[in-house]
Amino acid sequence: MPPTPSAATLTAAQARRIALAAQGFGRPKPERVGTRQLNDALHRLGVLQLDSVNVFERSHYLPLFARLGAYDKADLDRLTFSRKSRYIEYWAHVAALIPLESWPLWRWKMAEYRDKWTTDPSHWVSANREMLDWLRAELATNGPQQAGKIQHESGSKRRGGWWEWSEVKTGLEFLFFMGEVVSAGRTRFERTYALAEQVLPAELLALEVDKRTAVRRLLVAATAAQGVGTVSDLADYFRLPQTYAAGVLAELADEGQIVPVTVKGWERGGRPLRAYLHPDARIPRRIETTALLSPFDPIVWERDRALRMFGFHYRIEIYTPAAKRVYGYYTLPVLVDDRIAARIDLKSDRQNRVLRVQSAWHEPGEQQGYEGRLVELLRQTAVWQGLDGIEVVDRGDLAPALAAELRSQE
Repeated sequence: MPPTPSAATLTAAQARRIALAAQGFGRPKPERVGTRQLNDALHRLGVLQLDSVNVFERSHYLPLFARLGAYDKADLDRLTFSRKSRYIEYWAHVAALIPLESWPLWRWKMAEYRDKWTTDPSHWVSANREMLDWLRAELATNGPQQAGKIQHESGSKRRGGWWEWSEVKTGLEFLFFMGEVVSAGRTRFERTYALAEQVLPAELLALEVDKRTAVRRLLVAATAAQGVGTVSDLADYFRLPQTYAAGVLAELADEGQIVPVTVKGWERGGRPLRAYLHPDARIPRRIETTALLSPFDPIVWERDRALRMFGFHYRIEIYTPAAKRVYGYYTLPVLVDDRIAARIDLKSDRQNRVLRVQSAWHEPGEQQGYEGRLVELLRQTAVWQGLDGIEVVDRGDLAPALAAELRSQE
C-alpha cells in the first residue's frame, strides 16, 4: 500500500497524485462494469454534475467512463434517474446528482433560499405565491410530472425564446431550490418534478441537520474526494461560502479530522496557500491512466485548481462565437498518467456512426509520444458510443500525428 504522507509539506507532484488517486484514477479498470462499480465510483465522487450539451456525450456519463472504462449507460440511468433511485438531484455544485442520504445536508441552504425569497417583495417567489400554490396543488393531486405537461395543461406560455422559461418551469425550479419539490427521475433528460414527500423516505424527510454540522460533513467529504486542496478548492467542491468554509476547515484541522499541509508551488502573492489533506489520503508512486475528462469533471471544473495542479489553462468555448474559438466547441482535456497532456474537440456523428476529432492539440511543454495510447482510447470511446469509425480533422498541432497513428493501426 502506498505510504501516508508524514510531513507537513508536499511537492506539487505528490499533491497531484494524491488528488488523482482520491478521484479514482490509477486503479486497474474492472473487466466488467456493473452497478457495484458504478455505485462505488459515485460515492467516491459524492457529486456528479449534470449538463445538457450532447454534441459528444452528456457530461454526467463521462467521469465514470474516465475512471472505469466502458459501461452500459442504461445501468447508470437506472441507478440515478429511476423513481426508486438511491440518488437525487440538487444544486450541490451546480445541478448535480448526489447520494440520497446526503439530501438533508442541504436543508440549511434550502431554508436560506426560502427565507431570502419569501421576505423580498420584489422577488419572483413573493410576487407569484398563487402560482406556487397552484403548482403544489397540481403535484399533490396528479403526482409527479414534467414541466411541459403541466405547462400544456395550465396554458402557461414561454415568455420569449428557447432559453426563457415558462412561468410553470420557473416556479418549479424555485420550489426545487427551496426543497419543496425534488426530481423524480428524468426521461430523455427532461426532469420529472414531484413534491418531496412523494419521493423521499419519511425518515429522511424528517431529518434536520443544522448548517454548521452539515457544512462540516460536506467539507470532510470534499477533502476525501479531492485528497488535498486549498480552502477555495474544498469550498468549491460543494459550492460552499468560502469565508464560512475557512473557519470550519480550521476547526476540523484542530480536531484532527483533516491535516494542514503546505504544497510547494501553491502560493499567491509569494505566500503559500493554506491547504488541507485528508488523513486517509495515499500518495501513489505513480498514476497510470489515459482518460478523457469532461469539462465538468471534478479534476478540472475549478479552473484555478486545474491551473495550479496541472499548469492547465482551461476555458470551455461553447458560448464563444465560432470565429473566436481557439480549440473548439467541446474540447476535452486528455489525462495521460498524472499530467494533462492534450485537449481534443470531439463530436459523436450518430447519423454517420463516426467519432469526429474536430481538433487535437498538444499542451505546451508536455512530453509527447502518447499518440498510440490516445488512439486506443478513442477506439474504446467510439465503441462505447456505438460508433463504427474515427475521423480526424486536420486542425491543431496534435491532429497530424493522431491521424498518422490511426492509419498505422488500421
